Amino acid sequence: QVQLVESGGGLVQPGGSLRLSCAASGSIFSIYAMGWSRQAPGKQRELVAAITGGNTINYANSVKGRFTISGDRAKNTVYLQMNSLKPDDTGVYYCDFDGVWWGQGIQVTVSS
Repeated sequence: QVQLVESGGGLVQPGGSLRLSCAASGSIFSIYAMGWSRQAPGKQRELVAAITGGNTINYANSVKGRFTISGDRAKNTVYLQMNSLKPDDTGVYYCDFDGVWWGQGIQVTVSS
């Protein structure tokens, strides 16, 4: 059974930084795409950043220049470096591999 576990969330002041990690346990033969999504209170889940199977990286316009996604397929891990955080970045963040396996979500709160 495959499980994805996120870590690194928490409470941070506006302008601060957090680094989210997502590690998969269990047997995954191969990973192609990796991504991070988030869901703010009362809003739909939105894609934040993704690495495609061809290693193209895409970001939501709202996080471009502030967030950086990186991954290591050999280690079944994906990261999200978040800088210059804003209150609008508050939400539950989810990682996924190939849109098939999903983490349970981790809370990120940006507030003074």
